[in-house]
Amino acid sequence: MQSTMMQYPLTLVHVLERAGRYFRNSQIVSRMPDRSLHRCTYADFYRRSRQLASALTKAGLRRGDRVATLMWNHYAHLEAYFGVPVAGGVVHTLNLRLYPEDIAYIANDAADRFLIVDDILLPLLEKFSDGVQFEKVFVVPLTGQPVAAPYHDYEALLAAESGEFAYPEMDENEPAAMCYTSGTTGRPPGVVYSHRSIVLHSMATLVGDSFGIKSTDVLLPVVPMFHVLSWGLPHAAVMVGSKFVMPGPHLDAESLVELCETERVTFATGVPTVWMSVLQLLEQCPNKRNLVPGMRVGIGGSAAPESMIRAFDKFGVTVIHAWGMTETSPIATVSTLKPHLRTLPEDERYAIRARAGYALPWVDMRVVDDEGAVVASDGHAMGEIQVRGPFVTGSYHNKEVDPAKFTADGWLRTGDVATIDSEGYIKICDRTKDLIKSGGEWISSVDLENAIMAHPAVAEASVIAVPHQKWAERPMAFVVLKPQMEVSAKEIEEFIAPRFAKWWLPDEYVFVEAIPRTSTGKFLKRSLREMAAKRKMETAAE
Repeated sequence: MQSTMMQYPLTLVHVLERAGRYFRNSQIVSRMPDRSLHRCTYADFYRRSRQLASALTKAGLRRGDRVATLMWNHYAHLEAYFGVPVAGGVVHTLNLRLYPEDIAYIANDAADRFLIVDDILLPLLEKFSDGVQFEKVFVVPLTGQPVAAPYHDYEALLAAESGEFAYPEMDENEPAAMCYTSGTTGRPPGVVYSHRSIVLHSMATLVGDSFGIKSTDVLLPVVPMFHVLSWGLPHAAVMVGSKFVMPGPHLDAESLVELCETERVTFATGVPTVWMSVLQLLEQCPNKRNLVPGMRVGIGGSAAPESMIRAFDKFGVTVIHAWGMTETSPIATVSTLKPHLRTLPEDERYAIRARAGYALPWVDMRVVDDEGAVVASDGHAMGEIQVRGPFVTGSYHNKEVDPAKFTADGWLRTGDVATIDSEGYIKICDRTKDLIKSGGEWISSVDLENAIMAHPAVAEASVIAVPHQKWAERPMAFVVLKPQMEVSAKEIEEFIAPRFAKWWLPDEYVFVEAIPRTSTGKFLKRSLREMAAKRKMETAAE
């Protein structure tokens, strides 16, 4: 017997056409470089995306050709998200926070033919332009200044097209977008997403027990559109017609809170460090803010401290913890409370919400120990998270399948160490390389960081392993205090001591003005290790 269902391809063509038909009046708001707000509708977005598709086709775009973007979050970047792939191309978002030589390497490795770039980012482009060979560069004139040769004006490119465009016949497994990982060790590898994977990932994030996004939501992606497709939020928003608010280059706490207030944002996403600064602002003037009651904040990229979740609750803001990576499109788990868990005592509920959640639909997950055995689902046994699914990559662009990254039976080895409980909730303990092994026992830097950040005087904390002659490794904590706050290392240790065995506690607490960050806003532990090594040498020289 065979199914009677139609063979209908899951492509972004359908998503774009649906938006153009059903959500023409939904708004798209972009913060411009001069801080003004650019407003347009989904009808404008639909027309301009098709104009872009037509223009790129006339410029010589072939099936599978890569079109790079070097852009902040705004309306033109959203147009590229759809205009490029519906023309048969592959949109490749370049991370503008990387070193210029790294951006050049990535563009060359992807063999990008065309580039779409913000005019305010032309100085960055010129730093690596000699190392790349884009056939044409289209400049988005966000400042209103004329676009000079040899560059091409993006607005003129679109204005020359009517918006009538005949989509090429596409298979759902054709490539639609690509991103490169953060590359914390060695050159970053590329991940190529298909139309099908993007559509399925969008649907998985829309379900009620995930992010639960609806047409009535107002979405603010603080996570950059050049980082893992902005966690899939642009595609999900267009799929259901949500109002979409984009911050442009203005990612400071005051600008973000202002946008949330004026545009009545109901759901925003970003890494914990972004929301730490927002929380500090709210705490400084708790009675002067006007956020939407019940606003939701999706946090990922690193573990969200339980103290942050509790603090946001006091402002009527619900934190939703998620986990994923470039290789998983990226959202793979979301932490929402199952019905029978909502009656648990408050502390137990917060402990669950601080976990990274359980797997989204279509994501298979297991936690495996060093011997390759699946660990017990007891919330205590630690192992590496391994995943597979229709929006999980099975290889890297232009690279042989590496057994260090993929198991023989086809699972992605994430490098994240976690526990998993009987309900399927995972708790991220660390990256494999960040775990601290002291005297043969593992210490979770994440648990220590979250405990330290629960102290009312602490703004941020990051814990690393430092070499130790007797114990192999010991934890060292770097701490940033809140403005006008003072606390000693002894007071911090006394605060966290009841939560840990004595041998877990850091040997040293280093107070710093700021913790270095990666290009995606995570704590840059490599720099902290360098700082620790320098301190050791200076101490030895005294």
